[in-house]
Amino acid sequence: MRIERIAGKKETQATEEDYSLISEKILKYKGKTGITIPVLQTIQKAFGYLPKNILKQTSIDLRIPLNELYGVASFYSQFRFTPVGKNMIMVCKGTACHVKGAEKILDEISRKIGIKDGETSTDMEYTLEGVACIGCCALAPCITINNEVHGRLNTKSIDKIFKSKKAEGKNQ
Repeated sequence: MRIERIAGKKETQATEEDYSLISEKILKYKGKTGITIPVLQTIQKAFGYLPKNILKQTSIDLRIPLNELYGVASFYSQFRFTPVGKNMIMVCKGTACHVKGAEKILDEISRKIGIKDGETSTDMEYTLEGVACIGCCALAPCITINNEVHGRLNTKSIDKIFKSKKAEGKNQ
């Protein structure tokens, strides 16, 4: 599943026009309690991350202190303050994956796509992130690409996965 967002924005500053595209969804929360996480999720789903100016406008419109929005967003690892690539690759570094060669898998993916752990490619195609655990220990070592799990990997299988993904992309 690809990250759904507004027209693949590359710039780090969303516009007022961009906000107007989601303001109706945001404003439906006005006056309700316990809305901070759903509001942040709405923004992130639209943009792929939490743009500063969108958070500021949301704070004003919903009368939620900006520091509350930032506090919640920085507490939960699901939220991001910088744009991510349209293909999110997470490499499990949990104990089972670590023991079965997660670092080699991470290194091979890094070499293949030309970015390091925690980086996004300049063309916004990929974001690579090592994570504590994706909960698929029986498939160790494993990764997810856009929430699709790939398990029992070795460095050779990484090449097959990327060739398959490229073929899928051409067919879409």
